[in-house]
Amino acid sequence: MKVLALDSSGLVASVALVEEGGEEAVLLAEYTINYKKTHSQTLLPMLDEIVKMTELDLDTIDAVATAAGPGSFTGLRIGSATAKGLGFALNKPLVAVPTLDALAFNLYGTENLICPLMDARRNQVYTGIYEFHQGRLQRLMEPAAMDIMEVAEKLCALQRDVIFLGDGVPVYRHRLTEILLAELVQEGKKHSYAPAHLSRQRAGAVGMLALSYMREGKTQTAAEHRPDYFRLSQAERERAAKEQEQKEKPS
Repeated sequence: MKVLALDSSGLVASVALVEEGGEEAVLLAEYTINYKKTHSQTLLPMLDEIVKMTELDLDTIDAVATAAGPGSFTGLRIGSATAKGLGFALNKPLVAVPTLDALAFNLYGTENLICPLMDARRNQVYTGIYEFHQGRLQRLMEPAAMDIMEVAEKLCALQRDVIFLGDGVPVYRHRLTEILLAELVQEGKKHSYAPAHLSRQRAGAVGMLALSYMREGKTQTAAEHRPDYFRLSQAERERAAKEQEQKEKPS
């Protein structure tokens, strides 16, 4: 199986090509950038470069995988539209990989808890709690949008070593280290932060998880695919607030 994977759910844009043959999967190419350009400027040129460098015939891929959310509303839409366009044009299935699952998968093999943090603004993060059990990634807390205080409380209750990663780390690292996780230190537990090359979204992780999803039959058509935003956009929230105000006005 050969999978073309995309991730534009956060600040990073990433494209990868993974292939599974026999008992081993191979990351054939990965192009990741975290710089001052929009995903609309970077994603397609990165995809084109990988196609050229690997001499890839797009008709030979088996599926297109994309980070399906949560994440940036604009970034998710760009990744979703690109994946759907490829799926329609090539008549290939799509594999929707939860963004936080793919982030956690970066730390494959660790015995610690894994807590990805994506900055969701409004003093919230998109997060989950994961561990690896017998080589498989498992969720201990379902992905959700929540206050960083609540995240810390849940981790303190588990009383285990934990590794943080994601673009929410630089935003909340001080609060986590100095205030919220003092209880873990008192109990002899450690918290740490993933190094730079593992701390952000990587399409290679999306592609590797997609291979396992395909073996389990977890694919969808391009027409079926929808990104998972987890909450309403700002424009939708403002519209809902205005509609509520109108309802509450005396007639």
